[in-house]
Amino acid sequence: MRDLLVIGGGINGVGIARDAAGRGLSVTLVEQHDLAAHTSSASSKLIHGGLRYLEQYEFRLVREALREREVLLRAAPHIVRPLRFILPHDRHLRPRWMLRAGLFLYDRLGGGRSLPASAAVPLAGGPLAPRFTHGFAYWDCWVEDARLVVLSARDAAERAADICPRTRCVALTRHADRWVARLVGPEGESEIAARALVNAAGPWVDELARMALGPATPRRVRLVKGSHLVVPRLYDGDHAYILQQRDGRVVFALPFEGRFTLIGTTDTAFDGDPATVAIDAAERAYLLAAASDAFGRQVDESEVHATYSGVRPLYDDGAARNSTVTRDYAFALDSAGGAPLLSVYGGKITTYRKLAEHALARLAPHIPAMGPAWTAGAVLPGGDLPAGGAAALAATLSERHPALVGGVAQRWARSYGTRALDILAPGAAPGPEIAPGLFAGELEYLAAQEWAAGADDVLDRRTRLGLHYSAGERAAVARWFARRLETAGAAVQGALDPPR
Repeated sequence: MRDLLVIGGGINGVGIARDAAGRGLSVTLVEQHDLAAHTSSASSKLIHGGLRYLEQYEFRLVREALREREVLLRAAPHIVRPLRFILPHDRHLRPRWMLRAGLFLYDRLGGGRSLPASAAVPLAGGPLAPRFTHGFAYWDCWVEDARLVVLSARDAAERAADICPRTRCVALTRHADRWVARLVGPEGESEIAARALVNAAGPWVDELARMALGPATPRRVRLVKGSHLVVPRLYDGDHAYILQQRDGRVVFALPFEGRFTLIGTTDTAFDGDPATVAIDAAERAYLLAAASDAFGRQVDESEVHATYSGVRPLYDDGAARNSTVTRDYAFALDSAGGAPLLSVYGGKITTYRKLAEHALARLAPHIPAMGPAWTAGAVLPGGDLPAGGAAALAATLSERHPALVGGVAQRWARSYGTRALDILAPGAAPGPEIAPGLFAGELEYLAAQEWAAGADDVLDRRTRLGLHYSAGERAAVARWFARRLETAGAAVQGALDPPR
């Protein structure tokens, strides 16, 4: 029997699994699709305090998020990096004194910080519309969101957690001292027993709670869709813009994958299958209008290179507008009827580590063997960069093989950190180039160490190479996975064949 079964392979689920495994608990995590398949790979890619949440008096959330921003900068410097934001002042919206006061508080609310303080900046003559002459600069961080999920899962696995993507929970039975879950995965049906159950199913959290506790279980989640556009670069520079909208919301314009600008996000009520969520015409028009207004030129549909959408499972606090529903997290612990069930609602990718600590604190009375909290000072896999950081690591990789030059070495250093050294041993070759800049050695690493099972897993989550590839190049990656599966199947069949 396991100590803990976690259902849900998004950022909250893997964060809890990682923390629990490091406390000496036996842990199994199951996810019905790929890790980070949905909400956790469809974010705005930011580690931030949430400047706009100050207007909603979410001071505790902002303080915690700003402190966690510093923790993640230290834990994962390969996938988390500082990002400068420009906040233009629009005289028709929030007054300048309000912006200055908000940034003054933002600079100080989290305590000690490693990033520069905010400052007033001139904007005349820049890429924005002529009416923007003054603004403010402040700093937050960018994150490779799906990689944060996968690296947290990798850390959990190295602490003896069982990580089981593509495994669906189809039934739950509660006993006085355990939960028994019936699972369907790649190898068929199985059962697992655990002393405690964590429901971190994201948009499916209410559905799973009703499976566990019965159809009368109250609904606590509000599903809100957030969508993004990817367009060719709208401006030069590595900074981002935070753009005030007349409806009180903000829209980000973010540098993305070198060639693009990422525009998002929306806040739209959602009622449907979270696995098939997609941007709608109204959202496209809203984001295009926001970009056109800010940059003083028409950004139209013909410039949209890609889109993505995710469903945020927010804790329903009764707010009238989706944009003002709390982004804080909440728990529902049910232990009166037998073994404990902890359901997780809401949360931000920035605060996932702290959420995990709080979740385990709620479960600690039911699992006496649990060790102390430990993640605050821990480094995620690959985060132990050498002196000189990712640039020095990229140089080392380039020295190992001539194929790893320029962008490939830099991408490996930024994606895998020091784990890139495990992909390519000294003197080894990266294997054939399956698609531009993507070698068989990297694909094998992603399949063997990061649970990738197909082209989408690699191109849309563990890397963002899909943005740069043609349909034919994507198909080449899919064929590589098909050949790998055939080879594995042949090896298994050979082991089963009786000797002649």
